[in-house]
Amino acid sequence: MTTSRTGWRRASLALAAAAALAGCAAVGPDFKAPAAPTVADPAHPYSAAAWPAETASAPGRAGAAQRLVLERDIPGEWWQVFHNQALDGLIRSALAQSPTLAAAQAALRQARELYEAESGSRLMPAVTGQAGAQRSRQSQAASSVPGGVEYTLYNASVNVGYTIDAFGATRRSLEALQAAVDVQHWQIEAAYLSLTANLVTAAVQEASLRAQLAATQAVIEAQQRSLALVQRQEALGGIGHQAVLAQQAQLAQTRAGLPALQKALAQTRLQLAVLAGRQPDTADLPEFSLDSLQLPAELPLSLPSALVRQRPDIRASEALLHQASAQVGVAEAARYPQITLSGSLGLQAFKPQNLFTTAGTAWSLGAGIAGPIFNGGALAARARAAVAAYDQAQAQYRQTVLVAFQNVASTLQALQSDADALRAQAAAEALARESLALAQSQYDAGAVPVLTLLDAQRSVEQARIGLVQAQAARFADSAALFQALGGGWWNRAELADAQR
Repeated sequence: MTTSRTGWRRASLALAAAAALAGCAAVGPDFKAPAAPTVADPAHPYSAAAWPAETASAPGRAGAAQRLVLERDIPGEWWQVFHNQALDGLIRSALAQSPTLAAAQAALRQARELYEAESGSRLMPAVTGQAGAQRSRQSQAASSVPGGVEYTLYNASVNVGYTIDAFGATRRSLEALQAAVDVQHWQIEAAYLSLTANLVTAAVQEASLRAQLAATQAVIEAQQRSLALVQRQEALGGIGHQAVLAQQAQLAQTRAGLPALQKALAQTRLQLAVLAGRQPDTADLPEFSLDSLQLPAELPLSLPSALVRQRPDIRASEALLHQASAQVGVAEAARYPQITLSGSLGLQAFKPQNLFTTAGTAWSLGAGIAGPIFNGGALAARARAAVAAYDQAQAQYRQTVLVAFQNVASTLQALQSDADALRAQAAAEALARESLALAQSQYDAGAVPVLTLLDAQRSVEQARIGLVQAQAARFADSAALFQALGGGWWNRAELADAQR
């Protein structure tokens, strides 16, 4: 057993030397997250033009002024700012049932397991056990025994193998795998944000379409009453048939707009069902109206330095950049020698009862080094290709940041324009109603022809539908701002990658 102890003492020294070598610096770049972008005017970080302290206001639904609050934090369940319990319940149900989110979570689990598998096999020595029995016959010439000899050899052994990570190939590979895990994590957050934002947008779209349908139905009823009136006047000889035809044409034109609105509403309901992870024929979806939604009076605005840490798409792009950086190290390490250690401790005997005796002990130690000598420049080319892939990832990261800034700036501009548009539409609708009331009184007094009344009715119809669309736009773009700023995932108690 003394010989065995000596062998394993040597093996321990070899493993200690391997650990020391493994602690050497890994070749290739050490990744650093890109610096946050700088802006010329921190008070107006997304546009050269100054934003007003608050948006315009208008009378009626969704007409309150909205104020931007710089560096205001975003709630984790950001959609609750609309104060609609049905919407909140639908979103929570969708998060639990969405196939898209479930698929992203499964992809993350896969990436994590692959990392665990590689880290376990590469960082620790590989240990395998082996046992067996072999029946053999040697010839007389080989055994020097007349007529030859037959025997059975029993053996049991433990084999150890370890590759020294002298130049960081293993560490860089694991770094790349960890970055791949990070990519999947941020893709889940992106899917979570996209799902919640799409549900809010679809709910607002449904509310808008219902309001437009109601406004159109009200106009149709008014036009039907006007048609009955002009038909009676024609029968009495008070007006010509041209006025009746004009009223009939206007009524037919208004009715012609109903199928398109009904189709859009049905399609929006189907979209809501699928987003919620339900069958399209689901009948228990809540119905949404503009009256049931509350416009948030204050809206958050993050600085660019915070935005690049909040947006899941930017974080995913950064993780891809990290992965590309680690792959440069992997390609560089492949150009250096690789050192392997191996050891074996076993027992051999011709009889099972002699297997666990001192005489049956067998061991071996080995070390090897292998390195590229000539490969036609393939390794150097792969290293250059890895650098090019890193440059590509870096450019894609910059583009992702630029698009994110564009999203925020466009949404801010839309919020201002929406408020101005609603004020104008509210004024137009009020004037149209006032004009209709005046035209109606003048027509009743016989001061104006019926065509004047029909024109006033048409103006009210257009103004009402335009007003509804302007109201819905304020809700939709308010939701778009929360989405553009990252959705507040950092304030949720449970992240989107939680195991189900």
